[in-house]
Amino acid sequence: MQHYNRILQDNRRLLKLLNSGAVITAFDTETTGIKAETCTIIEIGAVKFNKDGELDRFSTLINPNLPIPPIITQITKITDSMVCGAPYIKEVLPRFIDFIGDSILMGHNVQFDLNFLNSECEKNGLPYVRNQALDTLRISRWAYPKAERHKLDYLADALKINKGHSHRAFDDAVTCKELFLRILRDTSPVQKV
Repeated sequence: MQHYNRILQDNRRLLKLLNSGAVITAFDTETTGIKAETCTIIEIGAVKFNKDGELDRFSTLINPNLPIPPIITQITKITDSMVCGAPYIKEVLPRFIDFIGDSILMGHNVQFDLNFLNSECEKNGLPYVRNQALDTLRISRWAYPKAERHKLDYLADALKINKGHSHRAFDDAVTCKELFLRILRDTSPVQKV
């Protein structure tokens, strides 16, 4: 899938970006598989924030209109019975797009989530989400080059960040936000303000 989002690359200007009044939406998706073209989103979670703190939250399960593969249920703990009464993606997308507005999107391996989001937009006749984005996976590799791994769970444990329920979209979005803020604190001596 073609990428429609500009991933911000200047790690030394992240604090300046936040202090300039930027609104950032940390978000995560849970999906029925790894291929955006053939799989679908079953949960979206997001937390919108700026330098003053949290602004808003978004969280919903999504009915994929097909059985959730057992391996996905094992990983996410999301079951068919949990999503059977949930809204369909065509109902959720307009609300989520309105929620994010023109904020900077942020995720851990954000391109995966953006690919799913834009694939669903395409399938549902909506314009692509073209917001600028930040990738905490890439940023963490810069901030913590000696870390054994850079998975969100591992970093949260290593940095003693409360991670809630791993592989649930909202909790992972909050963990992503907290990781980003921790990276800003840990790299403040090299941040250009």
